[in-house]
Amino acid sequence: MPKKLILGTVISDKMDKTVTVEFKDLVKHPVYKKTIKRTKKYHAHDESNECKIGDIVEIEESKPVAKTVRYTVVRIVKKIDSELGTPEEVEGGEF
Repeated sequence: MPKKLILGTVISDKMDKTVTVEFKDLVKHPVYKKTIKRTKKYHAHDESNECKIGDIVEIEESKPVAKTVRYTVVRIVKKIDSELGTPEEVEGGEF
C-alpha cells in the first residue's frame, strides 16, 4: 500500500525537529449536501529544522518517530519570508 502524502501549511515550529502541519479540506455533508471546511493537524519530523511558520510543505506517512509524530517532511513546496510575509519560490516547488 502506498504511503499517504499530504500538502499543508506549517502552523508551529516550536518543537525541536518537529513541526505541526495544518491540512484544510472541503467535505460535502452526506445528508444535507452542504460543503463543510474540515481542518486536521499533523505532527511531522523535520530533521534539519528548516521549516518555518507559514511554509507550505509536503509530508509523508512514516513509522512512528515519537508518541504523536507519524509523518516526515518530504519537501518544502513554498517558503515564506518571515520578515516580509511574502512567498518565495523553492526549487521544484509546485503549488
